Amino acid sequence: MNVSVGLLEGQAAVEVDLTATFTDTNGKTYRPGRYSLTSELTLNPSDPASCAFALDNVTIGIGFHWERKERQVFRGALRLIKRAAGLTVINDVPLEDYVTSVISSEMSASCPLEMLKAHAVISRSWLRFPKDKPAPVGKAGKTFDSHEILRWYGREAHPDFDVCADDHCQRYQGITKAFSPAAAAAVRATAGEFLRYRGVICDARFSKCCGGITERYSTAWEDEAIPYLESIYDGPAQSGFHSPETWIRSSPPAYCNTDDPDLLSRVLPGFDQETRDFYRWQVAYTPEELADLISTRLGADLGPIRDMEALARGPSGRIYRLKVIGERDYIIIGKELEIRRALSRTHLYSSAFVVDKEVGRFVLRGAGWGHGVGLCQIGAAAMANEGQTYTAILQHYYRRTTVSA
Repeated sequence: MNVSVGLLEGQAAVEVDLTATFTDTNGKTYRPGRYSLTSELTLNPSDPASCAFALDNVTIGIGFHWERKERQVFRGALRLIKRAAGLTVINDVPLEDYVTSVISSEMSASCPLEMLKAHAVISRSWLRFPKDKPAPVGKAGKTFDSHEILRWYGREAHPDFDVCADDHCQRYQGITKAFSPAAAAAVRATAGEFLRYRGVICDARFSKCCGGITERYSTAWEDEAIPYLESIYDGPAQSGFHSPETWIRSSPPAYCNTDDPDLLSRVLPGFDQETRDFYRWQVAYTPEELADLISTRLGADLGPIRDMEALARGPSGRIYRLKVIGERDYIIIGKELEIRRALSRTHLYSSAFVVDKEVGRFVLRGAGWGHGVGLCQIGAAAMANEGQTYTAILQHYYRRTTVSA
Protein backbone atom coordinates (compact mmCIF):
# COMPACT_ATOMS: atom_id res chain seq x y z
CA MET A 1 0.00 0.00 0.00
CA ASN A 2 1.26 3.46 -0.93
CA VAL A 3 0.36 6.70 0.85
CA SER A 4 0.08 10.03 -0.99
CA VAL A 5 1.27 12.88 1.24
CA GLY A 6 0.70 16.55 0.39
CA LEU A 7 3.86 18.56 1.03
CA LEU A 8 3.18 21.99 -0.53
CA GLU A 9 0.23 23.70 -2.22
CA GLY A 10 -0.27 26.84 -4.30
CA GLN A 11 3.25 26.97 -5.72
CA ALA A 12 4.05 28.96 -8.88
CA ALA A 13 7.23 26.93 -9.30
CA VAL A 14 8.82 24.13 -7.30
CA GLU A 15 12.56 24.17 -6.62
CA VAL A 16 13.79 20.65 -5.95
CA ASP A 17 17.20 19.08 -5.42
CA LEU A 18 17.54 15.49 -6.62
CA THR A 19 20.24 13.43 -4.91
CA ALA A 20 20.12 10.62 -7.47
CA THR A 21 18.50 9.69 -10.77
CA PHE A 22 14.72 9.98 -11.24
CA THR A 23 12.63 9.19 -14.31
CA ASP A 24 9.33 10.71 -15.43
CA THR A 25 6.39 8.79 -16.89
CA ASN A 26 7.63 9.42 -20.43
CA GLY A 27 11.01 7.84 -19.68
CA LYS A 28 12.95 11.12 -19.45
CA THR A 29 15.85 10.93 -17.02
CA TYR A 30 16.48 13.59 -14.36
CA ARG A 31 20.03 13.33 -13.06
CA PRO A 32 21.21 14.61 -9.65
CA GLY A 33 20.97 18.40 -9.39
CA ARG A 34 18.61 21.30 -8.81
CA TYR A 35 15.50 21.77 -10.95
CA SER A 36 12.82 24.43 -11.20
CA LEU A 37 9.55 22.67 -12.07
CA THR A 38 6.51 24.58 -13.35
CA SER A 39 4.16 21.95 -14.77
CA GLU A 40 2.48 18.67 -13.86
CA LEU A 41 5.03 15.91 -13.52
CA THR A 42 5.71 12.58 -11.80
CA LEU A 43 9.29 11.61 -10.99
CA ASN A 44 9.98 8.04 -9.89
CA PRO A 45 13.28 7.14 -8.15
CA SER A 46 15.63 4.75 -9.91
CA ASP A 47 16.34 3.13 -6.52
CA PRO A 48 13.63 3.80 -3.88
CA ALA A 49 15.96 2.77 -1.04
CA SER A 50 18.64 5.35 -1.81
CA CYS A 51 17.19 8.10 -4.03
CA ALA A 52 15.90 11.24 -2.35
CA PHE A 53 14.71 14.75 -3.17
CA ALA A 54 14.89 17.92 -1.07
CA LEU A 55 12.55 20.91 -0.86
CA ASP A 56 13.33 24.28 0.72
CA ASN A 57 10.95 26.38 2.81
CA VAL A 58 8.51 23.64 3.79
CA THR A 59 6.28 25.14 6.50
CA ILE A 60 5.75 23.03 9.62
CA GLY A 61 3.43 23.71 12.56
CA ILE A 62 1.11 25.80 10.36
CA GLY A 63 -0.76 28.26 12.58
CA PHE A 64 0.80 26.97 15.80
CA HIS A 65 3.31 28.66 18.09
CA TRP A 66 6.21 26.58 16.71
CA GLU A 67 5.52 27.43 13.03
CA ARG A 68 8.68 27.73 10.93
CA LYS A 69 10.15 26.82 7.55
CA GLU A 70 12.57 23.95 7.04
CA ARG A 71 14.52 22.25 4.30
CA GLN A 72 13.19 18.72 4.17
CA VAL A 73 14.32 15.57 2.41
CA PHE A 74 12.06 12.76 1.15
CA ARG A 75 12.26 9.32 -0.41
CA GLY A 76 9.69 7.89 -2.79
CA ALA A 77 8.06 9.43 -5.85
CA LEU A 78 7.65 13.18 -6.40
CA ARG A 79 4.35 14.17 -8.04
CA LEU A 80 3.23 17.65 -9.10
CA ILE A 81 -0.36 18.40 -10.01
CA LYS A 82 -1.74 21.73 -11.19
CA ARG A 83 -4.70 23.41 -9.55
CA ALA A 84 -6.18 26.91 -9.83
CA ALA A 85 -4.03 28.17 -6.95
CA GLY A 86 -0.84 26.71 -8.41
CA LEU A 87 1.17 23.51 -8.12
CA THR A 88 0.56 20.91 -5.41
CA VAL A 89 3.58 18.81 -4.40
CA ILE A 90 2.84 15.22 -3.40
CA ASN A 91 5.13 12.47 -2.12
CA ASP A 92 4.01 8.90 -2.87
CA VAL A 93 5.62 6.55 -0.37
CA PRO A 94 5.05 2.97 0.91
CA LEU A 95 2.88 2.72 4.03
CA GLU A 96 5.55 1.37 6.37
CA ASP A 97 8.06 4.01 5.23
CA TYR A 98 5.38 6.63 5.91
CA VAL A 99 4.78 5.26 9.42
CA THR A 100 8.53 5.21 10.16
CA SER A 101 8.77 8.88 9.21
CA VAL A 102 5.67 9.83 11.22
CA ILE A 103 6.89 8.31 14.47
CA SER A 104 10.27 9.98 13.96
CA SER A 105 8.56 13.33 13.21
CA GLU A 106 5.80 13.30 15.83
CA MET A 107 8.23 12.16 18.52
CA SER A 108 11.98 11.93 18.80
CA ALA A 109 13.44 8.76 17.29
CA SER A 110 15.27 8.28 20.61
CA CYS A 111 11.96 7.59 22.39
CA PRO A 112 11.65 4.37 24.39
CA LEU A 113 11.03 1.49 21.98
CA GLU A 114 7.63 0.55 23.40
CA MET A 115 6.40 4.13 22.88
CA LEU A 116 7.56 4.03 19.26
CA LYS A 117 5.76 0.71 18.77
CA ALA A 118 2.54 2.12 20.26
CA HIS A 119 2.78 5.17 18.00
CA ALA A 120 3.43 3.02 14.94
CA VAL A 121 0.19 1.14 15.59
CA ILE A 122 -1.94 4.25 16.09
CA SER A 123 -0.40 6.17 13.18
CA ARG A 124 -1.09 3.23 10.89
CA SER A 125 -4.62 2.90 12.29
CA TRP A 126 -5.44 6.60 12.03
CA LEU A 127 -4.41 6.57 8.37
CA ARG A 128 -6.43 3.45 7.54
CA PHE A 129 -9.51 4.34 9.60
CA PRO A 130 -11.44 6.41 7.01
CA LYS A 131 -11.01 3.64 4.43
CA ASP A 132 -12.09 0.95 6.90
CA LYS A 133 -15.02 2.81 8.46
CA PRO A 134 -18.42 1.52 7.24
CA ALA A 135 -19.87 5.04 6.83
CA PRO A 136 -18.16 8.16 5.43
CA VAL A 137 -16.37 10.47 7.83
CA GLY A 138 -18.59 13.42 8.73
CA LYS A 139 -17.87 16.85 7.34
CA ALA A 140 -16.50 19.64 9.47
CA GLY A 141 -19.27 21.35 11.39
CA LYS A 142 -20.13 24.96 10.65
CA THR A 143 -23.11 26.43 12.46
CA PHE A 144 -23.75 30.14 12.70
CA ASP A 145 -26.39 32.41 14.15
CA SER A 146 -26.12 36.04 15.18
CA HIS A 147 -24.28 35.18 18.40
CA GLU A 148 -22.86 31.67 18.14
CA ILE A 149 -20.08 30.05 16.12
CA LEU A 150 -19.73 26.29 16.36
CA ARG A 151 -16.96 24.69 14.31
CA TRP A 152 -14.93 21.55 14.28
CA TYR A 153 -12.55 20.34 11.64
CA GLY A 154 -12.87 16.96 9.93
CA ARG A 155 -10.57 14.75 7.89
CA GLU A 156 -11.94 15.34 4.40
CA ALA A 157 -10.01 18.49 3.51
CA HIS A 158 -7.46 16.89 1.14
CA PRO A 159 -9.11 15.74 -2.11
CA ASP A 160 -5.80 15.45 -4.00
CA PHE A 161 -3.90 13.28 -1.51
CA ASP A 162 -4.46 10.96 1.43
CA VAL A 163 -2.92 13.12 4.15
CA CYS A 164 -1.03 16.36 4.55
CA ALA A 165 2.45 16.41 6.08
CA ASP A 166 1.66 18.72 9.00
CA ASP A 167 -0.10 18.62 12.37
CA HIS A 168 -3.55 18.86 10.73
CA CYS A 169 -3.06 15.15 9.95
CA GLN A 170 0.15 13.58 11.23
CA ARG A 171 3.60 15.09 11.10
CA TYR A 172 5.52 13.64 8.18
CA GLN A 173 8.95 15.08 7.46
CA GLY A 174 10.34 12.41 5.17
CA ILE A 175 13.87 11.41 6.13
CA THR A 176 14.68 14.89 7.43
CA LYS A 177 14.66 13.83 11.08
CA ALA A 178 17.19 11.42 12.51
CA PHE A 179 15.98 7.87 12.08
CA SER A 180 17.16 5.64 14.87
CA PRO A 181 17.41 1.86 14.64
CA ALA A 182 14.65 1.83 17.28
CA ALA A 183 12.18 3.64 14.98
CA ALA A 184 12.75 1.16 12.16
CA ALA A 185 12.61 -1.73 14.65
CA ALA A 186 9.30 -0.45 16.08
CA VAL A 187 7.72 -0.40 12.62
CA ARG A 188 9.06 -3.85 11.73
CA ALA A 189 7.88 -5.29 15.06
CA THR A 190 4.33 -3.99 14.54
CA ALA A 191 4.16 -4.36 10.73
CA GLY A 192 0.55 -4.74 9.62
CA GLU A 193 -0.83 -4.26 13.14
CA PHE A 194 -3.86 -2.03 13.75
CA LEU A 195 -5.78 -0.88 16.81
CA ARG A 196 -9.26 -2.42 16.66
CA TYR A 197 -12.55 -2.09 18.50
CA ARG A 198 -14.89 -5.02 17.93
CA GLY A 199 -12.81 -5.96 14.92
CA VAL A 200 -12.98 -2.54 13.22
CA ILE A 201 -9.88 -0.36 12.84
CA CYS A 202 -10.00 2.56 15.30
CA ASP A 203 -9.92 6.29 14.75
CA ALA A 204 -6.77 6.44 16.88
CA ARG A 205 -6.58 10.12 17.84
CA PHE A 206 -3.65 11.44 19.88
CA SER A 207 -2.31 14.70 21.29
CA LYS A 208 0.90 15.94 22.88
CA CYS A 209 -0.18 16.23 26.55
CA CYS A 210 -3.65 15.56 27.96
CA GLY A 211 -2.97 17.55 31.15
CA GLY A 212 -3.67 14.57 33.42
CA ILE A 213 -7.09 13.54 32.08
CA THR A 214 -7.84 12.64 28.49
CA GLU A 215 -10.87 14.14 26.74
CA ARG A 216 -13.84 12.48 25.06
CA TYR A 217 -14.22 12.64 21.29
CA SER A 218 -17.37 14.77 21.19
CA THR A 219 -15.74 17.72 22.95
CA ALA A 220 -13.50 18.32 19.94
CA TRP A 221 -15.53 16.93 17.04
CA GLU A 222 -19.10 15.90 16.19
CA ASP A 223 -21.56 14.83 18.89
CA GLU A 224 -20.79 11.14 18.64
CA ALA A 225 -19.96 8.80 21.50
CA ILE A 226 -16.95 6.65 20.54
CA PRO A 227 -16.46 3.98 23.21
CA TYR A 228 -12.67 3.80 22.92
CA LEU A 229 -12.26 7.61 22.92
CA GLU A 230 -13.63 8.21 26.40
CA SER A 231 -12.04 10.28 29.15
CA ILE A 232 -9.59 8.50 31.44
CA TYR A 233 -7.23 9.56 34.20
CA ASP A 234 -3.65 9.51 32.90
CA GLY A 235 -2.07 7.67 35.78
CA PRO A 236 -1.97 4.30 37.52
CA ALA A 237 -4.70 5.29 39.99
CA GLN A 238 -7.23 8.09 40.45
CA SER A 239 -5.69 11.14 42.12
CA GLY A 240 -8.02 13.48 43.97
CA PHE A 241 -10.09 14.75 41.04
CA HIS A 242 -13.09 16.81 42.18
CA SER A 243 -14.03 19.28 39.44
CA PRO A 244 -12.47 20.48 36.16
CA GLU A 245 -11.72 23.91 37.62
CA THR A 246 -10.06 22.48 40.74
CA TRP A 247 -8.07 20.04 38.59
CA ILE A 248 -6.76 22.78 36.30
CA ARG A 249 -5.68 24.97 39.23
CA SER A 250 -3.67 22.12 40.75
CA SER A 251 -0.73 20.09 39.46
CA PRO A 252 -1.68 16.52 40.34
CA PRO A 253 0.49 13.50 39.56
CA ALA A 254 -0.02 11.90 36.15
CA TYR A 255 2.11 10.12 33.59
CA CYS A 256 2.35 13.33 31.54
CA ASN A 257 3.21 15.49 34.56
CA THR A 258 6.95 15.36 34.06
CA ASP A 259 9.74 17.88 33.75
CA ASP A 260 12.44 15.21 33.56
CA PRO A 261 14.88 16.83 31.10
CA ASP A 262 16.41 13.51 30.09
CA LEU A 263 13.05 11.94 29.26
CA LEU A 264 11.76 15.03 27.43
CA SER A 265 14.95 15.29 25.38
CA ARG A 266 14.48 11.66 24.32
CA VAL A 267 10.75 12.10 23.64
CA LEU A 268 10.27 15.48 21.98
CA PRO A 269 11.64 16.66 18.63
CA GLY A 270 13.96 19.68 18.92
CA PHE A 271 11.35 22.37 18.24
CA ASP A 272 8.85 20.79 20.66
CA GLN A 273 11.45 20.98 23.43
CA GLU A 274 11.04 24.77 23.31
CA THR A 275 7.63 24.23 24.97
CA ARG A 276 8.16 23.22 28.61
CA ASP A 277 5.01 24.57 30.31
CA PHE A 278 2.76 22.01 28.62
CA TYR A 279 1.23 20.43 31.76
CA ARG A 280 0.12 23.71 33.37
CA TRP A 281 0.41 27.11 31.66
CA GLN A 282 -0.97 30.64 31.72
CA VAL A 283 -1.42 33.61 29.39
CA ALA A 284 -2.75 37.11 30.10
CA TYR A 285 -4.62 39.63 27.93
CA THR A 286 -6.01 43.10 28.41
CA PRO A 287 -9.70 43.61 27.50
CA GLU A 288 -8.59 45.47 24.39
CA GLU A 289 -6.20 42.69 23.33
CA LEU A 290 -8.97 40.13 23.64
CA ALA A 291 -11.33 42.32 21.62
CA ASP A 292 -8.72 42.63 18.88
CA LEU A 293 -8.20 38.86 18.81
CA ILE A 294 -11.95 38.18 18.53
CA SER A 295 -12.28 40.79 15.79
CA THR A 296 -9.28 39.48 13.83
CA ARG A 297 -9.98 35.78 14.22
CA LEU A 298 -13.78 35.73 14.05
CA GLY A 299 -14.79 39.07 12.53
CA ALA A 300 -16.94 39.96 15.54
CA ASP A 301 -16.85 43.53 16.94
CA LEU A 302 -17.60 43.09 20.63
CA GLY A 303 -15.74 46.10 22.00
CA PRO A 304 -13.41 45.71 25.01
CA ILE A 305 -14.09 42.39 26.70
CA ARG A 306 -15.90 42.46 30.04
CA ASP A 307 -16.19 38.77 30.87
CA MET A 308 -15.72 35.19 29.65
CA GLU A 309 -17.87 32.30 30.82
CA ALA A 310 -17.43 28.57 30.22
CA LEU A 311 -20.88 27.29 29.24
CA ALA A 312 -19.84 23.68 28.68
CA ARG A 313 -16.76 21.65 29.58
CA GLY A 314 -15.63 18.14 28.83
CA PRO A 315 -14.42 15.82 31.60
CA SER A 316 -10.80 16.99 31.27
CA GLY A 317 -11.90 20.60 31.79
CA ARG A 318 -11.65 21.49 28.09
CA ILE A 319 -14.23 24.08 27.19
CA TYR A 320 -16.36 23.43 24.12
CA ARG A 321 -18.81 26.34 24.50
CA LEU A 322 -17.35 29.65 25.65
CA LYS A 323 -19.32 32.90 26.02
CA VAL A 324 -17.28 36.07 25.49
CA ILE A 325 -19.01 39.28 26.57
CA GLY A 326 -17.91 42.68 25.30
CA GLU A 327 -19.08 46.23 25.89
CA ARG A 328 -21.08 46.17 22.64
CA ASP A 329 -22.09 42.56 22.13
CA TYR A 330 -21.36 38.95 23.00
CA ILE A 331 -20.47 35.77 21.14
CA ILE A 332 -20.51 32.05 21.97
CA ILE A 333 -17.60 30.05 20.52
CA GLY A 334 -17.16 26.31 20.07
CA LYS A 335 -15.78 23.71 19.77
CA GLU A 336 -12.39 23.04 21.34
CA LEU A 337 -10.09 24.04 18.47
CA GLU A 338 -12.14 27.10 17.50
CA ILE A 339 -11.82 28.43 21.05
CA ARG A 340 -8.05 27.91 20.95
CA ARG A 341 -7.83 29.72 17.62
CA ALA A 342 -10.04 32.62 18.70
CA LEU A 343 -8.04 33.43 21.84
CA SER A 344 -4.53 33.45 20.42
CA ARG A 345 -2.51 34.75 17.48
CA THR A 346 -1.62 31.09 16.90
CA HIS A 347 -3.45 28.59 19.14
CA LEU A 348 -3.82 28.31 22.89
CA TYR A 349 -2.14 25.16 24.15
CA SER A 350 -5.60 23.78 24.94
CA SER A 351 -9.13 24.86 25.80
CA ALA A 352 -8.78 23.45 29.34
CA PHE A 353 -8.48 26.74 31.19
CA VAL A 354 -10.04 28.86 33.90
CA VAL A 355 -10.35 32.64 33.65
CA ASP A 356 -9.26 34.98 36.44
CA LYS A 357 -10.18 38.65 36.20
CA GLU A 358 -7.40 40.81 37.60
CA VAL A 359 -6.92 44.56 37.48
CA GLY A 360 -6.72 45.52 33.82
CA ARG A 361 -6.37 42.00 32.47
CA PHE A 362 -7.74 38.49 32.11
CA VAL A 363 -5.46 35.61 33.11
CA LEU A 364 -6.10 32.24 31.51
CA ARG A 365 -4.68 29.38 33.56
CA GLY A 366 -4.67 26.17 31.59
CA ALA A 367 -3.80 22.48 31.43
CA GLY A 368 -2.41 20.32 28.65
CA TRP A 369 -1.23 20.72 25.08
CA GLY A 370 -3.64 19.74 22.31
CA HIS A 371 -7.18 18.38 22.15
CA GLY A 372 -6.44 15.66 24.71
CA VAL A 373 -8.39 12.89 22.94
CA GLY A 374 -6.91 9.39 22.80
CA LEU A 375 -3.25 8.73 23.43
CA CYS A 376 -1.25 11.33 25.36
CA GLN A 377 2.18 11.27 23.73
CA ILE A 378 4.16 12.49 26.74
CA GLY A 379 2.19 10.27 29.10
CA ALA A 380 2.69 7.24 26.87
CA ALA A 381 6.43 7.93 26.71
CA ALA A 382 6.55 8.07 30.51
CA MET A 383 4.71 4.73 30.69
CA ALA A 384 7.22 3.19 28.27
CA ASN A 385 10.07 4.65 30.29
CA GLU A 386 8.69 2.79 33.31
CA GLY A 387 8.87 -0.49 31.37
CA GLN A 388 5.27 -0.88 30.22
CA THR A 389 4.66 -2.61 26.89
CA TYR A 390 3.12 -1.00 23.84
CA THR A 391 -0.03 -3.11 24.14
CA ALA A 392 -0.45 -2.03 27.79
CA ILE A 393 0.01 1.60 26.75
CA LEU A 394 -2.63 1.27 24.02
CA GLN A 395 -5.09 -0.49 26.33
CA HIS A 396 -4.62 2.31 28.88
CA TYR A 397 -5.57 5.07 26.45
CA TYR A 398 -8.04 3.17 24.25
CA ARG A 399 -10.14 1.04 26.58
CA ARG A 400 -11.57 -2.28 25.35
CA THR A 401 -9.47 -2.30 22.18
CA THR A 402 -7.18 -4.97 20.77
CA VAL A 403 -4.08 -4.95 18.56
CA SER A 404 -4.09 -7.27 15.57
CA ALA A 405 -3.32 -7.47 11.85
